[in-house]
Amino acid sequence: MARCRSYLRGLAICVTVLLMVSGVVMIGVGFSSIDGNTPVAELFNQLSSSDGLLVLQVFGPITVILSVLGVCAATLDLKPLLLVFSALIFVEFVALMVVASPLVQVQAQLDGAVDEVFLNVTPLHRVEQYIQQELNKLQMSDSCCGLRRFDDWEDQLPDSCLCSPPTAPPASHLSPSHQSGNWSSDGACVMVDGDLRPPTSRVTEKWVHSKPCGPILKSYLSFPIKLRIGIISAFATIAITAIVLCLALGLEEYWKTPPVEATVDDFNRVKYEPKPSLT
Repeated sequence: MARCRSYLRGLAICVTVLLMVSGVVMIGVGFSSIDGNTPVAELFNQLSSSDGLLVLQVFGPITVILSVLGVCAATLDLKPLLLVFSALIFVEFVALMVVASPLVQVQAQLDGAVDEVFLNVTPLHRVEQYIQQELNKLQMSDSCCGLRRFDDWEDQLPDSCLCSPPTAPPASHLSPSHQSGNWSSDGACVMVDGDLRPPTSRVTEKWVHSKPCGPILKSYLSFPIKLRIGIISAFATIAITAIVLCLALGLEEYWKTPPVEATVDDFNRVKYEPKPSLT
């Protein structure tokens, strides 16, 4: 029993230290500028991607302070303090779940909201110049064009959309759609139709990236929210484990079975009595 209790105490200390680490991570993510690095962040000013930052900024320091209390209680084996720590962590856990629940709704509604933003900013050649510059950088780095399709630019395709298709394979290996001459052999480039080009440039073929930039921007936007949800989920798991372990140590006198000894009387009846204490 003593060895089992020693393992339980060591495990409680380790889990409480992990809880402290999760609090430090919450502080680091909460005060980081991850949203400012989102490409074309101006496109999403209608969406509050900062949801959850205040949650991490508030609950991070609280978690660190309570974790220090828990480590001291588990190390010194102070049962009343272990019970107080378990109660406080449980209150924080419930409060965090209530406050952070809108994050899940934001994640669920993200795709629809971003699609609506995409509709509001097209055609792209009419949006503000700084947004066009950011889009051009993204199109150059990720080999994409437009938000939903390359014709989001209408007939004003920028140079960042242009690509050079590889040499096409023999005609016998091409599908009917490729044989029409509108797609590159690997599908990464597409030849624009005549109505997307100015009349003066119709003599020259233009190939543009067929991959849209919209899904890439969605992944950039959803990453901070997914990161916060993951941190909060990890905290919830560690917090529940810490509560169970500290409660088990704090309520030891209620679950610990006292040592007993069996005796047989003159009538062959077995009697179980607590062993006499050495003290």
